[in-house]
Amino acid sequence: MQHDNESVFNRRRMLVGATAGLAAMAASSMAHAAPDAVASGQHGAGLRVQDLIGKRALVTGASRGIGAGIAVALADRGADVTFTYLQSSDKAAGVVREIQARGRKGLAIRADSADPVAVRRSIDDTVAFLGGIDILVNNVGIARSGPLAQMSFADIDALLNVNARAAALAAQAAIPHLRAGGRIITVGSCLAERVPYPNLTVYSMSKSALLAFTRGLARELGPQAITVNLVQPGPIDTDQNPADGEWAEPNRRLTALGRYGNPADIAAAVTFLASPAAQFITGSAMTVDAGFNA
Repeated sequence: MQHDNESVFNRRRMLVGATAGLAAMAASSMAHAAPDAVASGQHGAGLRVQDLIGKRALVTGASRGIGAGIAVALADRGADVTFTYLQSSDKAAGVVREIQARGRKGLAIRADSADPVAVRRSIDDTVAFLGGIDILVNNVGIARSGPLAQMSFADIDALLNVNARAAALAAQAAIPHLRAGGRIITVGSCLAERVPYPNLTVYSMSKSALLAFTRGLARELGPQAITVNLVQPGPIDTDQNPADGEWAEPNRRLTALGRYGNPADIAAAVTFLASPAAQFITGSAMTVDAGFNA
């Protein structure tokens, strides 16, 4: 009996020792992997995955609001980031500082997205500064409303040029530089598929064009292992559409969650689509709208 008890004890001791050894090896492996895979969160709350290290991104229209949130989130995940802006130079400089504070390269490029030459130049400037481009985020957009019968040609032209044509021209200029694993992500609007108010005809038309752009370009670039996707925000609290503004309450009532989102909600969708986890997603529209279109 004593011999049997000693055998059981020895087997248990071996199992405990093996388990402890495996745990130590796992802990050591995690410790060595941590600098490359994770880093402390922006405010020290939890961990963030850095799965975009080595990636180079351009975000259009990113000196504030949703675009700024996307640019900083991409840097948070490890990407070097350039972005375009038009007028808010002080805010653009602030976004560059946020990118650099995360240890990434950052550059603000002044470019009017209504100008085809400026759109193409922003790609050239990105390639020159970062040495290439892996991720294009077509975020820039403007909002103008009014009855179609009364809208000026200038307003119609501006909506179509900035909201639709700029995405096509930026992609056209970026495609020769993209390689397998490249990403084109466009930020549109949930109003592309639902128009709950009058006077949004041309705006919604300009955003719905991005659906066809995304699906068509996904077919063209699929053989090159480049994905093309669309994110359609709903009511997001920005200075263009504040959660306490004139349209806030009607918009809030149309959502299933009964509230506005914030730029981080859209940035989360964009960074996911930019990540390796989304390599099998292309030609898709991800609607992030608190159920506005439900």
